[in-house]
Amino acid sequence: MAIRPKESVVPFVVHGEGTGVAQKLTAAGDAGHVFHADAFPAFGGADAAPSPLFYALGSLTSCNQVTAALVAKDLGITLGAWTFDIQGDLDTAVLVGGADGNANFDRVEVRATVETDADEAQFERFVSETARRCPVTQLFQRSGLEFVNDWTRVPLTADASA
Repeated sequence: MAIRPKESVVPFVVHGEGTGVAQKLTAAGDAGHVFHADAFPAFGGADAAPSPLFYALGSLTSCNQVTAALVAKDLGITLGAWTFDIQGDLDTAVLVGGADGNANFDRVEVRATVETDADEAQFERFVSETARRCPVTQLFQRSGLEFVNDWTRVPLTADASA
């Protein structure tokens, strides 16, 4: 029986505290993961930790990889090593200068390479289903920015298929 939406809601909770533009963030849960955010000096920070914008883009890579692993299992395909390159183009006129407009990224491009045993048709379905099911991809796509999602498949190495 398929899981019905809303019956499987899991809350993700983060607590943040800080001064200036630097923050210490703690993820709720037994592990209590701690991470830090800061900003570039041009934005009032000391660049002592990644910018929240890097975290946003980083969450896009890791959420895609987690989602893709779930999708691959459902499709019966094997995955090996990954590479991701993501670029977000941000016009800082709203953020820094207070200009009217949208503070969002103008454009985000995902370039992913994955080792897989999927054929071309399976890979197209795999990429499409991963984009549909990935919560962070959906946040970016539905935000109205230009979103490019370019994935390349390469053959599994001997290590990955063993």
